[in-house]
Amino acid sequence: MNMLEGDVVLVLGGGSGLGLGIARHCIAEGARVAIMEIAEEKLAALKPELGAEVLLFHGDVTSVEDLTACRRAVVERWGRLNALIGSQGIFDGNVPLREVPVERVAPLFDELFHVNVLGYFLAARVFGDLLEDSAGAIVLTSSVAAYAADGGGLMYTATKGAVVSAVRQLALEFAPRVRVNGVAPGAIADSQLRGPRALGLDHFKQSDVPKDAMLATYRTLSLMRELPTPLEYAPIYAFLASRHNTVVTGQTVLLEQGALNRAMLSAPGMTGGVGAGLTPRP
Repeated sequence: MNMLEGDVVLVLGGGSGLGLGIARHCIAEGARVAIMEIAEEKLAALKPELGAEVLLFHGDVTSVEDLTACRRAVVERWGRLNALIGSQGIFDGNVPLREVPVERVAPLFDELFHVNVLGYFLAARVFGDLLEDSAGAIVLTSSVAAYAADGGGLMYTATKGAVVSAVRQLALEFAPRVRVNGVAPGAIADSQLRGPRALGLDHFKQSDVPKDAMLATYRTLSLMRELPTPLEYAPIYAFLASRHNTVVTGQTVLLEQGALNRAMLSAPGMTGGVGAGLTPRP
């Protein structure tokens, strides 16, 4: 069974990384896919692979004009939209607030919240009526950073927490016709999230971190041994976006590979277990 057979799915930020993995999986599940991406070079590189069957749209998710133009293109091509998946995002470089020059705090806030949060709000507004017409779905991307410190710096963490709250509110506002959910991934192999322009880090991507170092750190935190790829996260998005999801709305699915369930008392060095050295009372 193809989970998305015949459905029309729009992936925001689908030109690389997590978004591209989601788009590829949706295609494999039978969906007709549109990708909105701000980087023209990414779309040009994808065209030979994806061909004319996929609608590749160049646009900025923070622009109402671009989102509206994308809506027109989707409607002209297919006449409807069944699912909106938001995967765009900017990382903050994990720079502590105390190290951000005070004059850069506001620009950093504006840059991350515009892409990571406002882009989702605007898309929900622009495409919402199409999704109501089709009894469709919205799936937005949060992060483990919304649930635990040190998954990013203050700005990134705050944007991802905002997404979790937005999912709840949008689910209420769009009920009962549209199911609204989120996915909160943990570490992602070959993540293409770039750093913020406000700190001069827009040339840096998370995938620039040496893979061996990234994997070694990951293994100290996770109960699993390998970094998940975008394609391994994608099936969760596909299910939540599909008509087969008839029971979940207003929820954010936390996919942290056991990092929040790590060993404490049984960790190396804590020998003998929790009762070691204790003398039972008579």
